[in-house]
Amino acid sequence: MTGGRDLTVLVVEDEPIAAEAHTAYVNRVAGFVPVATVGTSQAALKALQDKQIDVVLLDMNLPDRHGLDVVRAMRAAGHRADVIAVTSARDLEVVRAAVSLGIVQYVLKPFVFATLRERLLAYRAYRDQHDHGQEVSTQAEVDEVFAGARSGGETHLPKGMGEELLTRVSRVLREADGGRSASELAEALGVSRVTARRYAEHLCETRVVVRRSRYAGAGRPEVEYLWSR
Repeated sequence: MTGGRDLTVLVVEDEPIAAEAHTAYVNRVAGFVPVATVGTSQAALKALQDKQIDVVLLDMNLPDRHGLDVVRAMRAAGHRADVIAVTSARDLEVVRAAVSLGIVQYVLKPFVFATLRERLLAYRAYRDQHDHGQEVSTQAEVDEVFAGARSGGETHLPKGMGEELLTRVSRVLREADGGRSASELAEALGVSRVTARRYAEHLCETRVVVRRSRYAGAGRPEVEYLWSR
């Protein structure tokens, strides 16, 4: 029973910049407290053993074990913390396996603070409504429990920006073998340089992309954008 207490969160993320950002995001959501941030499955299982954890923000692509295997190991060890996947893994089979393992939310990187906030608040509402040990009496109540944990609000992006193009920009930068300038992004995506730069800057704000200067001879250096991994 959670009552009115804060829910404790374990952040599992191997990218230092993303780990710092996700922990900061959790800290900004009322009713949630990050109690540990780790970068490996081994450290995650150790934290679950040592601390009282209500919910795990879990990256799927960890250096020592896949996130799905972490969930299996958690359950085998008797850890009952709920899991919210926070990951760039878009493989449909991974998503289906996550559902089958009872992962309550699946949040795709990159995302804005509002996205994670809405998912956490939806999860909190589910816990507050149903975590009291009472029985359910109707099929409708059973359906509500199953739907409640996986509900989530709309993803809010800055005005004029869309999820589809954000995903395309992210993919280009993630798969690039180095940094890309706004002009190079625009050419790859078939959009204007201004548009490409706006999306790249947004990804910098969410801390999954970093900007750096590219020097090519004399003159003013060009800004390029590099996926943080």
